[in-house]
Amino acid sequence: MHAEEDYLSFSACTELPKRGYTAFCANNDASKSGYMTDLDFEEMMLNVGEGMSYLRNQTEFDKVVILGHSGGGAMMAAYQNIAENGVQACQGAEKIYPCSNQLAGLKPADGLMLLDCNYGLSTMSLLSLNPAIEDESTGSKINQSLNLYSPANGYTSNGANYSAAFQKTFQTGVVARNNRILDHALSRLDAIEAGNGTFSDDEPLFIPDASYIGFNNKFFSQDTRFLAHTTHAWPLLHKNGSTTTQIIPSFLDGAIKTTVKRYLSTLAIRVTSDFAYRVDGFDGIDYASSQTAPLASIRGVRVPLLTMGMTGHWEYLNAEKLHLNAPGNDTSIAFVEGAQHTIDTCTECESYPGEFGDTMVTAYDFVGGWLEKKGRFL
Repeated sequence: MHAEEDYLSFSACTELPKRGYTAFCANNDASKSGYMTDLDFEEMMLNVGEGMSYLRNQTEFDKVVILGHSGGGAMMAAYQNIAENGVQACQGAEKIYPCSNQLAGLKPADGLMLLDCNYGLSTMSLLSLNPAIEDESTGSKINQSLNLYSPANGYTSNGANYSAAFQKTFQTGVVARNNRILDHALSRLDAIEAGNGTFSDDEPLFIPDASYIGFNNKFFSQDTRFLAHTTHAWPLLHKNGSTTTQIIPSFLDGAIKTTVKRYLSTLAIRVTSDFAYRVDGFDGIDYASSQTAPLASIRGVRVPLLTMGMTGHWEYLNAEKLHLNAPGNDTSIAFVEGAQHTIDTCTECESYPGEFGDTMVTAYDFVGGWLEKKGRFL
């Protein structure tokens, strides 16, 4: 299951059964059209919970392990955290929009697998904000000093090489715009709860040039010097079944249309004035303020955990951060050489045909081996 996409034909649905495992693939009730961001945090959690309850009621299954990919990883990490620790995991004072008691009693999984899990729906929305937007009502007025695509700021058709001065200006602009949007949404929430909203229960919120989907991620996707490698050495899986341990290098539409409450509960996150892009991550993001940031959720997960990163995409670095922040006693990590975000081979990343082999086989063979390890689940 993914937070927003149709995952009934996702690769795990066919690759895991080939290796002897039963795969239950389902969609949540979020729209799959892309016309509206109707994600709602509590609805996502309840949808996962319905699937978990169904599986727990099947007598032929002894263990249930949930798999989250990309934004689905953020969803599954949040679910498992709440299921293991109760609603106090999502009701703390640090949360922008605390959850309700409706999420009490969620059934936990026996294990969690996060494959190329992104930094979270809220974090990716932050990382997709265009700070050059000057007018939230149209999105067409651009501050050229913050324009990522201006040659004067370091952009070329072959990729960007932004200066340190532009980086700092851009980062400051991201913080400022995020704070403006968050303050506006919180003020509208106050108005709604006081009976002065556009509607009695919620109201529309459009945020130009902020969609969290990958093609809209900003700065590091243009200047590939950023998010370029892991901090530490980890296992890198190769096409011939071999593994090396090393620093892992990277091989590398539009507006959010939602509502005030959905934004605050699902897509909002706090950021501090020292927000910055690094070669191996970010500074200044308050992950704990969000319900959908897996780096916060993972701190409550103690079941066996597998995190994997696909090196043909920038989201792979989050596997390292999740692994380092997981408190459980059984945590594993691996990276797949030359796999793109969808786990298949990034042929454009190859220096010659076949360099990385069939990364789908490499990835799922490793997953299968992790699942079958004696004593882990059976």
